[in-house]
Amino acid sequence: MENLIDFVNRLQIACTALGDYSGGNNSLSSLWEALPSVAVVGGQSSGKSSVLESIVGRDFLPRGSGIVTRRPLVLQLHKTENGTEEYAEFLHLTNKKFTDFSLVRKEIQDETDRITGKNKQISPVPIHLSIFSPNVVNLTLIDLPGLTKVAVEGQPETIAEDIESMVRSYVAKPNCLILAVSPANQDIATSDAIKLAKEVDPEGDRTFGVLTKLDLMDKGTNALDVIEGRSYRLQHPWVGIVNRSQADINKSVDMMVARRKEREYFETSPDYGHLAAKMGSEYLAKLLSKLLESIIRKRIPNILALITKSIEELERELDRLGRPVAIDAGAQLYTILGMCRAFEKIFKEHLDGGRSGGARIYGIFDNQLPAAIKKLPFDRHLSIQSVKRIVSESDGYQPHLIAPESGYRRLIEGSLNHFRGPAEASVNAVHFILKELVRKSIAETEELKRFPSLQIELVAAANTSLEKFREESMKSVLRLVDMESSYLTVEFFRKLHVMETQESQTLTPTITDQYGEGHFRKIATNVAAYINMVSDTLVKTIPKAVVHCQVKQAKLALLNYFYTQISQSQARDEIDAAVWVR
Repeated sequence: MENLIDFVNRLQIACTALGDYSGGNNSLSSLWEALPSVAVVGGQSSGKSSVLESIVGRDFLPRGSGIVTRRPLVLQLHKTENGTEEYAEFLHLTNKKFTDFSLVRKEIQDETDRITGKNKQISPVPIHLSIFSPNVVNLTLIDLPGLTKVAVEGQPETIAEDIESMVRSYVAKPNCLILAVSPANQDIATSDAIKLAKEVDPEGDRTFGVLTKLDLMDKGTNALDVIEGRSYRLQHPWVGIVNRSQADINKSVDMMVARRKEREYFETSPDYGHLAAKMGSEYLAKLLSKLLESIIRKRIPNILALITKSIEELERELDRLGRPVAIDAGAQLYTILGMCRAFEKIFKEHLDGGRSGGARIYGIFDNQLPAAIKKLPFDRHLSIQSVKRIVSESDGYQPHLIAPESGYRRLIEGSLNHFRGPAEASVNAVHFILKELVRKSIAETEELKRFPSLQIELVAAANTSLEKFREESMKSVLRLVDMESSYLTVEFFRKLHVMETQESQTLTPTITDQYGEGHFRKIATNVAAYINMVSDTLVKTIPKAVVHCQVKQAKLALLNYFYTQISQSQARDEIDAAVWVR
């Protein structure tokens, strides 16, 4: 019980590592919400960063125009013995100490950009920074993005609402103390921090008012009405702060010197001298540290109860997930291959009829393909006007003598080109169904549910294979169409000629103009009959090609590429281990 703040610090670190933080999406009981904390809230240019640096006694926070703080910063202060070296540590950089605090500032910027990018976006995922120093008190502060009203270039128009929503997710918690920072040289009625604090803490029980920039007020004015609670009363007394001036920041004036100047300002001020003992960043830090420890002491039973509940929930979840995975690389490979086989078994059951899904592929061949072919625009292509034009163009300057063979070939080839569309559509439709069955099979494989990363790898490997099968299938079905164009079935036209000869012998002979409408209508009828014959053939052969190149290959070799990759990886690991032993 000697250092309760340090106890809560460790819990906050554990919560963040498990994805449990304010604004997070944690399905288990949120321990973070039960942990007492101090959130620092303020509008842009309110002096919020300077307050934090004054409390720490170090210049370490990023500065600049616009929204600088774009992720919550959980700042954990640890008081060390006098004379010890100051240093900082980040949760995301284990076992690395920073003694140069300019590098701390750079790391905060880099880590912010790593999650949010450099386009001024925001993220609720916190950065954990621990500072060990003899010049601090044991205290944890959460620095939140500054409240803003307008978006800068590169930011979404909703940035103001997004920031307020994030800040609200922290300060609305009943266990959160609100450090509302407002500049003294602005009307307190316009303070964004006070406005938000009043909404989530209308009684003011959790709100601490901090008034900055007292030294920048117009001559002859002061902020006593606010500090003494006459303008806006809070349950806790207001604390005035005098930050470093911009000139001091530019000159890199030492923070310890700045603290001394701040004390001297209040001690010698005619307006605030009588309040000097309860003003300044050092007093604020000590006040918050004592109050935070007091609140933690009261909340300990509830915190322990929630920890016990969370452990029970996690144990139930572990029981549901199954036995642990072996550490040995060979055993891990065996486990992975076993899960892959379980997935393949379910996938094949979908195709073969043991589970739903395979019938959709049959539906493509039995319904969609014939329907698509029936909709092909042969009526336009074989209209009297089209036939007459194509035959005439094929004859050139010399008319055909008996049958327009060149015209027939051009009409047939033009008609056959229309079959490419339904053929391609069949390949793509089957490819889509196979991808859907992969995702469905992975979701139904119990062994994979505890390994989301492996699921992603399997989907990627399966899709890579399916894409190759699609390419091969596409080549095959288009080759079938091209083969019909490459060599026409002569026997069809020979039989057609015999039938026409027999008809002419049994019927009264008539003279037909080879350039009359009846002649071209007869050509269109003959070509249509041939195309119908080819259509019947393709309706039977396209499914054969698709099944052979896509469905059958998916059953036989869906994860071959994945097996090869992990086997090669295992071999490389064994070689590396052997080299290391030598």
